[in-house]
Amino acid sequence: MSAPKTIAELNDAFRRTFTGGHVLLTPGLASLRDRDIELITTCVQLFDGFTPEMDPYGEHDFGSFDKAGVGKIFWKIDYYDPAMQYHSENAADPAKTTRVLTIMLASEY
Repeated sequence: MSAPKTIAELNDAFRRTFTGGHVLLTPGLASLRDRDIELITTCVQLFDGFTPEMDPYGEHDFGSFDKAGVGKIFWKIDYYDPAMQYHSENAADPAKTTRVLTIMLASEY
């Protein structure tokens, strides 16, 4: 299996379950009503709108969508070493990677 395909599968599994890494909400997103946060995180988990423009490397590590009443939402996955000090040397190897999913208002980017 190719590295991008493996990374995409690992990213999808993490994003869909929020297990196997860390999920961060930016201050702007965290300040929303609980119901909006719940709907947004569910949209992130169910996201399947990957396009070549949004996902040029086929790793499923970024997405965006509009949330009525809130605006555009971005989410992204970054890869760190297990100690969370450096970038992972191999994002396709779960033993060498801690995934961090950040969900934010586009205005915070």
